[in-house]
Amino acid sequence: MKKMAKKNTAKIFGGTKALVMGLGLHGGGVATTKWLVKHGATVTATDKRTKEVLAPSLKALKSTKATFVLGEHRKKDFEQNDLIVVNPGVPRESEYLAVAKKAGKRIENDASLFFRFTDNPVIAVTGTRGKTTTTLWIAELLKKKYPHVLPSGNTPENAFLKEFERVQGKDIPVVAEMSSWQLEYLPIAGSAPHIAIITNIYPDHLNRYKGIKDYANAKANIFHDQHEDDFLVLNYDNEWTKHFLTKRPKSIPFFTSVKSLPKGVNGLFVRAEHLVFRFDDTEQKLFSIKRFTSERGVHNLENLLGAVLAIKLFDSEVVVTEKDVLGLPTPTMRQEVIYKKGKLTVVNDSCATSPDGTIAAIERFRKPGNIVLMCGGTDKELEFSLLAAKIKKYIPREQLVLLEGSATKKLIAELVSQKYFKGHAQEIHTSLASCVDCALAVTKTLKGKTTILFSPGAASFEKFLHEFDRGEKFNVLIKKLLK
Repeated sequence: MKKMAKKNTAKIFGGTKALVMGLGLHGGGVATTKWLVKHGATVTATDKRTKEVLAPSLKALKSTKATFVLGEHRKKDFEQNDLIVVNPGVPRESEYLAVAKKAGKRIENDASLFFRFTDNPVIAVTGTRGKTTTTLWIAELLKKKYPHVLPSGNTPENAFLKEFERVQGKDIPVVAEMSSWQLEYLPIAGSAPHIAIITNIYPDHLNRYKGIKDYANAKANIFHDQHEDDFLVLNYDNEWTKHFLTKRPKSIPFFTSVKSLPKGVNGLFVRAEHLVFRFDDTEQKLFSIKRFTSERGVHNLENLLGAVLAIKLFDSEVVVTEKDVLGLPTPTMRQEVIYKKGKLTVVNDSCATSPDGTIAAIERFRKPGNIVLMCGGTDKELEFSLLAAKIKKYIPREQLVLLEGSATKKLIAELVSQKYFKGHAQEIHTSLASCVDCALAVTKTLKGKTTILFSPGAASFEKFLHEFDRGEKFNVLIKKLLK
């Protein structure tokens, strides 16, 4: 592993006028504002949302010396400030960023600022599916030797710049999740993670990108500035891995696979239900993954492969055992079992914001018994044919509960084309409460073990602040109705 240097970053923005674009409700804008003020910048935070909506963020900044422009963006703010720090949700094509570029202003985000100034070695994880789980599991496994490691980055609890303050000057490695939005600004940072992991690429956020190749190229920024002594972990089984290799990364590539890797390919793979690590034609058999796969599903086996390989590459002294991986936690609202009593299990998978996530959840929970699936939400210009086929195969019509939204309309169209409905389409519920009531009513008509699976397969913005808000509201409803 890389040794950690010490750097004095006090007042690095002394005399700088900084504009935080997008205060947000996830904590990132709050952390960015606090960090810039602490390091000497004169800060203005602007957000199109009102002070009433942003009340939690404003409360967190009550003692922070900053100016707020809420309910609008003003072009003059983008012309008069030296540094523009954008929230990940801000599109690159924003007219206000165009104003800043024309005025010659520096534009960054929390991730690029973090990498510009951190001295701590970083393991960074991106991808379409599994990045949150992989990040969490790397942090958990590293705690065997580095007890103060926390998952960070694209998380409400520990945003990049909050993590910067926590680990600065300390011998603590950073394990960070990175969204494609955060990675859009990473190459200008002049630094990169010591270990970069791309879990997989599937269609997602196509309402933001020109196409899946544009989306994949944003992900590729994670290894753009890596050096010859850094590592790049790629999923050998994912079709987009070849695309990343065409970019000729400077770092050393390693691969994961749920099957045996071809001879001469270094990485971590599965053979005869055991993990096997290969490096320079030398193989090391680790431990059985039979029970893990049975309990967590194949998609989580892919996440585990990335996590364990990252540990092997970062610090070989950290030994991972079967007992360790069987005790790994489930990330919040990602196939999280929130209720289990008698024959009923309730799963909160609110962070499944694409069809692929819901497909994985159906595959995992279909074996124990019945599934009552709650899904639907906001479209991100994704395809729903594969999800419709999976629903047709495993979810009886009376066990499908739909929440209205633009994505729901597309899903219904696919279900109709695949002759899932007989006579008439499914009732569409206008509220989450109505969905929960309906799902619980359906469970009373079923025999045997039943799982209520809340896995929307779509974004949340038409009815909720974000997927975490959606998931929290689901938890409240379940707790109220299943006391």
